[in-house]
Amino acid sequence: MALSESRLAHIAELVITLDSNAAEPLHRQLYGGIREAILSGRLPAGVRVPSTRRLAEDLRVSRSTVLVAFDQLEAEGYIVGAIGSGSYVASSIPDHLLQDRREGPAAVPGAHGAPRVAARNHELRRFLPVPSGLYPRAFTAGVPPVDEFPWSLWHRLAARRDRDLPWTRLLHGATTGFRPLREAIAGHLAASRGVRCTADRVIVCSSAQEALELVCKVLVDPGDAVWLEDPAWSGSRGALAAAGARIVPVPVDREGLMMERALAAEPNARLALVTPSHQFPSGVTMTLERRLALLQWAGRAGAWIVEDDYDSEYRHGGRPLTALQGLDTGDRVLYIGTFNKTLFPGLRLGYLVAPGSLMEWLLPMRGIGGQHAPTLDQITLADFIVEGHYARHLRRLRVVSRERRDALLAAARRELPDLLEITDADTGLHTVGWLPPGVDDNRVSAAAFEQGVEAAPLSRHYIGPCPRAGLLLGYGGVTPEEIEAGMRKLAVALHATLG
Repeated sequence: MALSESRLAHIAELVITLDSNAAEPLHRQLYGGIREAILSGRLPAGVRVPSTRRLAEDLRVSRSTVLVAFDQLEAEGYIVGAIGSGSYVASSIPDHLLQDRREGPAAVPGAHGAPRVAARNHELRRFLPVPSGLYPRAFTAGVPPVDEFPWSLWHRLAARRDRDLPWTRLLHGATTGFRPLREAIAGHLAASRGVRCTADRVIVCSSAQEALELVCKVLVDPGDAVWLEDPAWSGSRGALAAAGARIVPVPVDREGLMMERALAAEPNARLALVTPSHQFPSGVTMTLERRLALLQWAGRAGAWIVEDDYDSEYRHGGRPLTALQGLDTGDRVLYIGTFNKTLFPGLRLGYLVAPGSLMEWLLPMRGIGGQHAPTLDQITLADFIVEGHYARHLRRLRVVSRERRDALLAAARRELPDLLEITDADTGLHTVGWLPPGVDDNRVSAAAFEQGVEAAPLSRHYIGPCPRAGLLLGYGGVTPEEIEAGMRKLAVALHATLG
């Protein structure tokens, strides 16, 4: 390194190096070098530290730089100044700090191997989502057509609000969320999903997952039985496990949650968590008969139903179905939705529609957990909905997602006609590709990942045995061309797995 870029100072056998090109200020570099020398024992207690003038000359820096570093060292107790004789390494530095630096991390009190964490962490690690890249690729599930988002319009709306934003909006917002956004959400859900609510029953959250965690904190005590569809989203299992729930897996068939199996397993469950409009991950829609039976059970048992309506806005044939909450006359359903699946995942805005009787319990817990979502994003989204942009955007997304679903079906028929049976999804952003009997979907998924394709194994979402292996194939976040290329790569991976 050139002399103009690096400065060296010798203190006895100590060498301190300063780098002018580093991002860290020179005074912080000097402070860190002397501090490390003291803690490592190279500058023992009582040793006189060179004067600020000498250090400034040796390092070719201003004396003020050295003074700032010395002030910090003295304030933290590493050195002490004596009038008329300079500065010395303090003798009051705790022995265990000096010992730690000489003997390494193993000498830290209480550090014996892995850190001690709450026991539940070992269980919750099982429910971590499947790792994926920062950018969507074939066939990442749950990603909307972000390439179709009207960025310029959104920026104009945000800039307009940003210019006129009163200073009061810089403070904490309402725990429930920005009132005009809650009104817009209530209006949209009533018109498009048949949800019965007012703004006073809407809580704005960062995501559907946060909304579910909020519900669990309020309604689930450790040991409470909770019905959960099997298969189910791993995040749902994680939220229930974190609350200490006793998860009762309930199989799903072509008509949705199998009520007779649920009642036989645990008739007095505290709560049921369902995805009736587009079951995740199987994609089936719960029949009206099953929906009514579920509502009747909740009324009789005094139980609650959580309806996760994560991507039902993507209805490829006809209008979206009426939500289960819209059929509820007993006020037993908590409805969860998200804008992260219809706008863009980085927005981090979702919502919970709750029965009025629970609001007084949910709001304090919401305040403890996170208080409110980002204010400016809420204001911008409210304008986006009220001015009609959201409805137009949804209409566009339904066309685009249908085209991409059709591209997936066509590519699968062309590349894997005998090895992959694709479910013809009529809702959502993903479908299931069923594998031949005896094929391990985890092996196929790993081989696909090697080819640059993300196709999550269906078996990973089952609590009990997986009756048939399959792959989750998302099509929302990639173009038809990328879908075709991805299917060719998936074909290579599948053939390699089968040998």
